[in-house]
Amino acid sequence: MPISLYNTLTRRKEAFEPLDPAHIRMYVCGPTVYDYAHIGNARPVIVFDVLFRLLRQVYGPEHVTYVRNVTDVDDKINARAAQDFPDLKLNEAIRKVTEKTEAQFHDDMAALGALDPTVEPRATEHIGEMRGMIDRLIANGCAYVAEDHVLFHVSSMPDYGRLSGRRLDEMIAGARVEVAPFKRDPMDFVLWKPSKPGEPSWPSPGGIETEGRPGWHIECSAMAAAHLGDVFDIHGGGIDLVFPHHENEIAQSRCAHGTDVMANVWMHNGFLQVEGEKMSKSLGNFVTVHDLLTGWQGYAWPGEALRLNMLRTHYRQPLDWTVASLDEAHKTLWDWYGDVDESAAAPDVPSAVAEALSDDLNTPKVISELHKLHRAGHFEELRTALVFLGFSGQRAKIERVRQDSAGEADASEVNGLIAARNAARQAKDFKEADRIRGELEAMGVVLKDAKDPKTGELVTTWEVAR
Repeated sequence: MPISLYNTLTRRKEAFEPLDPAHIRMYVCGPTVYDYAHIGNARPVIVFDVLFRLLRQVYGPEHVTYVRNVTDVDDKINARAAQDFPDLKLNEAIRKVTEKTEAQFHDDMAALGALDPTVEPRATEHIGEMRGMIDRLIANGCAYVAEDHVLFHVSSMPDYGRLSGRRLDEMIAGARVEVAPFKRDPMDFVLWKPSKPGEPSWPSPGGIETEGRPGWHIECSAMAAAHLGDVFDIHGGGIDLVFPHHENEIAQSRCAHGTDVMANVWMHNGFLQVEGEKMSKSLGNFVTVHDLLTGWQGYAWPGEALRLNMLRTHYRQPLDWTVASLDEAHKTLWDWYGDVDESAAAPDVPSAVAEALSDDLNTPKVISELHKLHRAGHFEELRTALVFLGFSGQRAKIERVRQDSAGEADASEVNGLIAARNAARQAKDFKEADRIRGELEAMGVVLKDAKDPKTGELVTTWEVAR
């Protein structure tokens, strides 16, 4: 099935034509591991997980390589390490912070149904490749050494700004960049800088005698080249990374390797807001994935509800994350899973679902097709599509989270009342059954009766009303 993707570089939707159909290569910028991932961080993980699944479906799992890096050297990491472990040497504290945070990230993303990438390189494992790239850039005149720094000379690349659609002269005129007297031009950016005392440090490139550490942009260029080659198929990330991060990646990669492009297709997901406002700690609407999974506003959400809520909006559009939309996503899964036979599945992904996904990951259209399958009673096809999209199709997974977060509704008490109600129904004492339902409703519990698809027996499940 042909795939079409919107390419930020060309500003149009194009038929995807891989460099090598037997080896599809994709790179996505990953986390800087110093704190829990917020829901904005989760959006590209979910978006490119869906693309990864689609590519695996079309080309075969063994023919797709997905690289998502881990940034484990950064000023924010240093600050968190000094704050959390003031009694340890900084390097030891940094290791504790990065190992703990990376494990948290993996746990949270797994709860959202994301597959592990094929390769997950850490920046500190590729310092040698970074130094090699920097030395090549210095040798070909695209970078220079100044006061123990190495800087990329932006004017050495005439079409710098193509990805973001910005002209270099306009960027210089309105530059909000780090001011440094040793820069040749205001837009020149750091490839390498000296480390402060106690910070992580490595032997420097360019003949610099003092040790230092890499700049952020060179990390991704080096890791992408190490695992995917000088030119690869797809580079992804959030729209906030277009400039300067991805623009700078392109500049240093093309100049170091002597190529016309770094990646053929550049894909970016849109911004995320919370209840109509930009997410920020100062506004009190900063929400982490961990918060939502373990307890947020008195309720713990299953990861699958978070995933569906994220996919209800097309990846390139801004997404407004609201309690109402999350609740609706949760209820939708609850309804679908109530009718799906967990042991049955269709042999193939429904064509309408595959076609919608192949059209630039049109997940709103995909979800519309899932509703159609549910309404038509095509439950085997529905389950196949759900599993393909990263959902379990197992009601127990979302029922357990709802019950664990019952708050004032004690699970054992609720289950006891449900058993009493079912006994009353079997005895045809419907007045008593209705009374118990009313008692449960007063406790904030919503019941759903459905027939077991295997036995035909009545099964009652419950959730906490919001």
